[in-house]
Order: sequence, then structure tokens, then C-alpha cells
Amino acid sequence: MSGLLEGKRLLITGVLTDASIAFSTAKLAQEAGAEVILTGFGRLSLVERTAKRLPKPVPIIELDVSSKEHLDGLADKVREHVDGLDGVVHSIGFAPQSCLGGGFMDAPWEDVATAVQVSTYSYPALAKACQPLMGPGSGIVGLTFDATVAWPVYDWMGVAKAGLESANRYLALHLGKEGIRSNLVAAGPLRTIAAKSIPGFDQFEDEWTKRAPIKWDLHDTEPAAKAILALLSDWFPATTGEIIHVDGGYHAVGA
Repeated sequence: MSGLLEGKRLLITGVLTDASIAFSTAKLAQEAGAEVILTGFGRLSLVERTAKRLPKPVPIIELDVSSKEHLDGLADKVREHVDGLDGVVHSIGFAPQSCLGGGFMDAPWEDVATAVQVSTYSYPALAKACQPLMGPGSGIVGLTFDATVAWPVYDWMGVAKAGLESANRYLALHLGKEGIRSNLVAAGPLRTIAAKSIPGFDQFEDEWTKRAPIKWDLHDTEPAAKAILALLSDWFPATTGEIIHVDGGYHAVGA
């Protein structure tokens, strides 16, 4: 991927450990010539330790996507490091435990609202916060888990991802007039911290390794990261509102 993103300036959210898709994205982006800025929230010391494993040092901005104050101040924080952005990676999702693991019918609205705010609304909110920094040819890419069907134990996070996929299409519509693209990558199950927080997620892992037409590695985050960076490169200039599946082909085959 050498030179694919030469001169690009990317803001990448969601780097917590080196097992994350966001970390692989940041690492490959630097290797491809991009200048990278990370955001983190809550466990910033862990983000800082993880960032030291990247090929080059990176600035880290504190960002709580549920905070209007943080979002309103994001553009100014980014300008302390770069004068604009060519790409934004949204790798953020959260749902309280009541919203996962089979308790779909019992989850209270307060918890569902949190899941939707952090996992769905934050995507257009982040795009709006970064919009003043972006111009024609730039793009935002988010991460989803195929929301065309109902998955066991995924529950309200699945609903939030369905909303995310719809929001992606509306972002493509509303940002397109400025030449800004919006796309999602639907990755298969990976053994990240996010996956470990979902009770019963191993059900997905077992099925995927058996049924995916192309061998699926539960530990390899690079295929998803490469898809994200390809979408942010100049090689997809007319692609927006799209969902690219990086799941070994599982979504394309029947039971």
C-alpha cells in the first residue's frame, strides 16, 4: 500500500488496543504515507500506550462523541496539528449490557437510547464536526456488522447498526454536494474488545469459520483496515453511500 495515501490527513477514532480494526487502519495508513491523528475517550492512557506501537508518533485528541462540547471543539483541536482532513474513520460503538446477550425484550429505553446515540447518531455527528475541515474528494468511513438480518445476542446493537447503515446513505446524500463521500465497511467477527463485550459472540465466530467461502481469520484485522483505507484513497472517487463487506463472503451464502 506504499504511497496509496501519500499526503492524506486522517482522523481515526476507536484505537484502544492493537487488536482493533482502528489500530490496523492507523498503522497501514502511516505505512501508506498518511498523516494520522487519533481520538480517544475514557481510557486515554491505554490509547497512548497503544499508539506507541504505531510506526510513527501521533497526536491524540480526547473526544467523547456523546458530548456536544467535545464535538463543537473538535475542528479547532484538529487544526492544532493539521490544516484540514482528507478522511475520517468512525470506529465507535457501545451498548449497555442490558441491550445485548438475548435481553432484547427487556432492555429499558434509557439503555437503548445510549446505544443509539453512541453507535448511530455519533456517525453523522462526527461528520458534522469534521465537515469544516473537509473538502471535495475527502471521505468518512464507518464500521458496521451486517444489519440486514437479526443476529442472536446482538439485539439492540443490531438495531443501532441498522440505523448506522441508514445514516450512511443520508450522509452520502447530504455531503455529496460538497464532494464528500460516506461509506461503511461491514467486517466479519473479529476477536476485539468490542466483540468480547457481547455475551455469546462466539456463536458468530464458530459459524463464520465454517461457512465463509474464503477462509476467515478471527484475529486478522488488516483486511477490514485495507478496505477502509481503499475507500479513503483516490481509487474510489465516485463511490458513496456504499457498504463494502469484508467477511470472507459469508453474507453472500445461504444456510
